[in-house]
Amino acid sequence: NERIGIKVLIVEDDLMNQIVIKRFLEKRFDTIITDSSDNVPGILKSSKIDLILMDIAILGKMNGLELTTILKRSSEFSHIPIIAVTAHVFEADKVNALEAGCNNYLAKPFSKQSLIDMIGMTIDKSKQQS
Repeated sequence: NERIGIKVLIVEDDLMNQIVIKRFLEKRFDTIITDSSDNVPGILKSSKIDLILMDIAILGKMNGLELTTILKRSSEFSHIPIIAVTAHVFEADKVNALEAGCNNYLAKPFSKQSLIDMIGMTIDKSKQQS
């Protein structure tokens, strides 16, 4: 159950959700939290991030999907897997997230185990592709 040296960037503007997700992950993963899309490029430049948990409705100039699209088009960050974590649970929202370039999609509310499983699965899959 110990940490596996994987750093997760949590892009989430709701404080309660930040606390819950951090608590879910803190024993296994290093986490960085931001509430705004504006901060993400700087964080990615200064830290080696292995995975991004991307809320769709966030603060900043872009929403989570717009930010995902830009990251996935950039040569610098396109390799970083992104899981959309959102309360938008309609099929269209899932399709939009995947079309924007999200590697996976997790609807809120979710259990600790489903989040940890999803992160593990997404990281394994991205390693196979690189």
